[in-house]
Amino acid sequence: MENNIIIIFGPPGSGKGTQAELLANTFNLYSFETSKILEESFNNAKEEDCVVVDGKEFNLVNESNLWKTGSLCSPPFVAHLVAEKIKNLHKDNRGIVFSGSPRTIYEAEKIIPLMEELYGKDNIKVIFLDIPAETTIYRNSNRRICSLMRHPILFLEENKEMTRCPIDGSKLVKREGLDDPETIKVRIKEFGERTFPVLEFLKNRGIPVIMIDGTKCPAEVFGNIMDKIK
Repeated sequence: MENNIIIIFGPPGSGKGTQAELLANTFNLYSFETSKILEESFNNAKEEDCVVVDGKEFNLVNESNLWKTGSLCSPPFVAHLVAEKIKNLHKDNRGIVFSGSPRTIYEAEKIIPLMEELYGKDNIKVIFLDIPAETTIYRNSNRRICSLMRHPILFLEENKEMTRCPIDGSKLVKREGLDDPETIKVRIKEFGERTFPVLEFLKNRGIPVIMIDGTKCPAEVFGNIMDKIK
């Protein structure tokens, strides 16, 4: 598995990041979370900062505003960031587990052929974590992450009063704006209209999609994934 690619799809709040981390630790893969790559590119962005892709400029502040309101960033901009990271990881002989990328047909058309070229189609596995919209809203509106290393903290009755991350001790925070109920609704709509069609694109390229019930607890979901990919 160390030189394989695993792509995890699912609506917001389906547990993509959690499962990606578990698979990364199990198989020594790089956990590639597109939202973190985007967030890093937006940190300290100034009004004039731009990324040029195929001769077109993409302003980082404008892209950051799209991301914060729940809309998907411009596909050429995202595809460029993701493709460059994939190339660097392949040079380092690293396998990758993706959390929710590629997010649009445009990105898939740019990124999937690159994955096939570098890693081989037979070494690409795709997992879909299926949850209903009401689960997305509940999980995201209650989601907290640690302020230091961005660990997601599972929302349970036993830990709902917790204020510090049990892993690194930093303060637990909500993702301002991104997990507000209205923003979550936008994200669900964006996923259905722009990301879900990527599954059909993959199937048409001969890459099977493994369906997993994402409503179960993380440990059970992980066990079901392991049963399917072994």
